[in-house]
Amino acid sequence: MKKEDIPQDESSLAQKQMKELCYAVGEDGKYSTGLSTGWEAKTIALDLTMEEILQRAEIAKKEVYQGEKSPIYYFMIISKMDLPILAGYMGMAKWRIKRHFKPNVFKNLKESVLKQYADVFDMDIQKLTNFNE
Repeated sequence: MKKEDIPQDESSLAQKQMKELCYAVGEDGKYSTGLSTGWEAKTIALDLTMEEILQRAEIAKKEVYQGEKSPIYYFMIISKMDLPILAGYMGMAKWRIKRHFKPNVFKNLKESVLKQYADVFDMDIQKLTNFNE
């Protein structure tokens, strides 16, 4: 994209008076940076993605309240993670993380493992373990 073609559409960035750094081809044919206030296509895609995440989080919250999933599952979703990403942050195999989604397994996790999850989700252990309160 040429520098003069960098999108300047109305977006949440513009509403917050922020700009996004983009790479573009300058007049000399070399790559340089430019600022964008937003791009309509990107804004639509991000809005749809956030809507889907919020829907999945609502379903996950119900599953936790109904005793079908552990709070780890809910916090993974609202942290915009999936199983492979969470497993990577935790340094554990995906099957172990998946096992921790089971409420009866979650109840018996060592405090050190709970602390590790709490750190990944940037919260304290109380918030992780007292989900229903």
